[in-house]
Amino acid sequence: MVHLGPKAPPSRKGSMADVPRSLLDQIKQIETLFTVKPEKLISISDHFVKELDKGLSKQGGNIPMIPGWVLDYPTGEEKGDYLAIDLGGTNLRVVLVKLGGDRTFDTTQSKYSLPSSMRTGTADELFSFIADCLDKFVKEEFPEGVSSPLPLGFTFSYPASQDAINMGVLQRWTKGFDIDGVEGHDVVPMLQKFISQKNVPINVVALINDTTGTLIASMYTDSEAKLGLIFGTGVNGAYYDVVKDIPKLEGKLPADVSPDSPMAVNCEYGAFDNEHLVLPRTKYDIQIDQESPRPGQQSYEKMIAGYYLGELLRLILLDLAKDGFIFENQNLSKLQKPYVMDTSYPARIEEDPYENLSDVESLFLQLGIVTTEPERKLIRAICEIIGTRAARLSICGIAAICKKRGYKTAHCAADGSVYTKYPNFKQRAAQGLRDIFQWNTKEDPIVIVPAEDGSGAGAAIIAALTEKRLAAGLSVGIKGN
Repeated sequence: MVHLGPKAPPSRKGSMADVPRSLLDQIKQIETLFTVKPEKLISISDHFVKELDKGLSKQGGNIPMIPGWVLDYPTGEEKGDYLAIDLGGTNLRVVLVKLGGDRTFDTTQSKYSLPSSMRTGTADELFSFIADCLDKFVKEEFPEGVSSPLPLGFTFSYPASQDAINMGVLQRWTKGFDIDGVEGHDVVPMLQKFISQKNVPINVVALINDTTGTLIASMYTDSEAKLGLIFGTGVNGAYYDVVKDIPKLEGKLPADVSPDSPMAVNCEYGAFDNEHLVLPRTKYDIQIDQESPRPGQQSYEKMIAGYYLGELLRLILLDLAKDGFIFENQNLSKLQKPYVMDTSYPARIEEDPYENLSDVESLFLQLGIVTTEPERKLIRAICEIIGTRAARLSICGIAAICKKRGYKTAHCAADGSVYTKYPNFKQRAAQGLRDIFQWNTKEDPIVIVPAEDGSGAGAAIIAALTEKRLAAGLSVGIKGN
């Protein structure tokens, strides 16, 4: 099946008649700096393919390419009641997923607020709290009890090493967590211990990454889905490869895992081009990298992810102010604070029509800056330029996976705030794919579509696939357990 891509965003030409030539010249210079032409997109995506291959090699590379230990494709016929939990920075989400067996599912969920003290508390406090929440949820949803333990998929979005789907050794805490006694340990038995102590009828059968979950959930409902993608605060992609094409697994797999078996791979491709060989970095990208907590890491992510788009805008505006083009005699003390402008700034600015721009005016008043109408139009134009580059670069990972796997048609299932909320992202991304693949058809054979809930439904479906393998006595990882 093929689909028409989204329509192109409206042009800003005609809205700039009253903007002085000096500001128009600055817009043109910034646009030249940030424009990524089709031939550049093609060269980036070709290099991306090589980096994906390198990540799967025994030597490894910048892109981790982590085997997700989902060794089967979802068929859409998986059926039953499954639980999923998603441990975020501030909440624990518990989801009951009822798989219909006909590519449909229903969900019921509850959120439990994590006490702030718990993020720096003890391991026992954390896992006891999760078990208590699960106990409460199961009693509410199954007042008559359950005939057998419910399988649970645990979405654990922290760096963890996995040699099997039902294990995960925490490498380091992120998101403000700093709990002693968890780093370097497998979190699955730690959670199961407290579940069992409290007599909650649950078995933790799978530990998953949310991007892998996005892939699986979308494949369950859509037979044409081939990629799972996150475009949000960060960026990531997941897809299915084949075991025999993953050299770093050579000699490590149990005998019952066929070389032709599928293997879900969590790319973690925000680290693409840490060597700075192909990405068209500007001085602003270099500054963001150098001033970040981890310079030289996540180079691709720092150019396209939501976390950095407002900061790009801030640095450009400060540059223009320093050179005397804008904000004359204004107090810029608030604007000089790093990351004072989150992603909502460029997103809201782009949503504001050129004919009005009252949102732009109020946003900058909050920063103590009184803007003129030409300045607001300049700011609006810069946001378009930043957003366009981010969207066009974002699809290089999609193109690379499709090239690597030989996909001629695909639904690429995407989630995340930039995909769902950033204005014109979908249209610009679709145009980027057209520029790379040079399609001469009216319809786009590879399209980005909305993803299903990866950390809820995806975790549950992976639990179903894992439970089926375990019931058949098949391995679910290197350990074969």
